[in-house]
Amino acid sequence: MFFISGFVNLENKNVLVTGGAGFIGSSLVRILLEEKANVFVFDNFSTGSLKLLQEIEDRVKIIQGDVRSSDIGNIFSKNSVDVVFHLAAEPYIPSCYDRPKDFFETNANGTLNVLLAAKDSGVKRLLYFSSSEVYGSAQKNPMDETHPFYPLSTYAVSKLSAERLCFTFSHEHGLDVVIQRQFNVFGPRETHPYIIPEIISQLSSSSELSLGNLESSRDFTFVEDAVRASVALMKEDKAVGEVFNCGTKKSYTVKEIAQIIGKLMGKKNILIKTEKKRFRPMDVQKLVGDYSKLYNLTGWVPKVSFEDGLQKTIQWHAENNHKWPFEDRI
Repeated sequence: MFFISGFVNLENKNVLVTGGAGFIGSSLVRILLEEKANVFVFDNFSTGSLKLLQEIEDRVKIIQGDVRSSDIGNIFSKNSVDVVFHLAAEPYIPSCYDRPKDFFETNANGTLNVLLAAKDSGVKRLLYFSSSEVYGSAQKNPMDETHPFYPLSTYAVSKLSAERLCFTFSHEHGLDVVIQRQFNVFGPRETHPYIIPEIISQLSSSSELSLGNLESSRDFTFVEDAVRASVALMKEDKAVGEVFNCGTKKSYTVKEIAQIIGKLMGKKNILIKTEKKRFRPMDVQKLVGDYSKLYNLTGWVPKVSFEDGLQKTIQWHAENNHKWPFEDRI
């Protein structure tokens, strides 16, 4: 049995989403509007875009800013922020090898700024959106929250550092913090050239694929399921000071993903070629998440299957001129 004691009804609460104009953040904003919250989108628009909020822009307050700025505390106080979902990050792992300082300053130091601002302005609760990359490759299957840490990239190190800051502020400073350790997320409005949008883009114009490590395996959560988990955790008193995996207990290799997408797109015979330049240094080989702790507390389960999520993503790409948001930056 799971139990729900609840923390707060988000209706009429001032809820701020850092990174709210991004891929995951923009989906979270939509869920929060359904909860009838007063939503504030805080974003520096380096990768996020107002286009992702196009049909709901008049229902939220947009604040342009950067989590690396010490001024964020004034923003929290001025807007009487009750609750924060902290998603703002440098997330695209291939870039961290070239810009490690940027990743650490945004993901770790930026989180420290957000935590300080939350503490000083009286924010009631903060949810930090972390990453399964902190684990490194799976040493057991599926991976629960006790799995050893072995971060293999600057990105992973920065996210783990931010997690530890969250624990400190929860247990040392009395700030209500919840950590959602998210496995890979996919869906419409993707803002970075990850493997799923990359495969869809290539197969939109050809039956040939150029990919990297075909045996790398990941656990994929549809974006709407991921943000449902965030809202469920934010409402739950017993989540405070804890970390929760959000995944599906299933993983797919790059080769399997290509074959599934090919079938959904009506490509009977796809040709897959590997390119050395597409291989990541020290790539995590396998991630598969055990979400039992999340389920036991909130009752959350993934509702959208991998195939159905892929179909929704393919359809969105087709309906938006076969173009992803990140292509505007290229």
